[in-house]
Amino acid sequence: MKMISAIIKPFKLDEVREALAELGIEGMTVVDVKGFGRQRGHTELYRGAEYQVDFIPKIKLEIATRSENTQRVVEAITEIASTGKIGDGKIFVYDLEQIVRIRTGELDEEAI
Repeated sequence: MKMISAIIKPFKLDEVREALAELGIEGMTVVDVKGFGRQRGHTELYRGAEYQVDFIPKIKLEIATRSENTQRVVEAITEIASTGKIGDGKIFVYDLEQIVRIRTGELDEEAI
């Protein structure tokens, strides 16, 4: 089992969600986050005054999936979330040791 954590631009969320639903992904967690990578933020103009924005708004998706689905999920997110511009985001994949569905007590793949 794998946990896929993807940081994407907010306006790409609906497209990514739809693509993952087509792959049979039944659930995900979505969190509003702020951060920066290589772009180190940017400057904006507000009422004639320039100011530095250090943390850029992003969306973090967390998806638990079977190991055999991992590559398809990563490819779908990469394809849909890409704009070709700096700040498109990152995808992290890591192993899951255990999953427990609280309501039923189901374990691991049955709990996904």
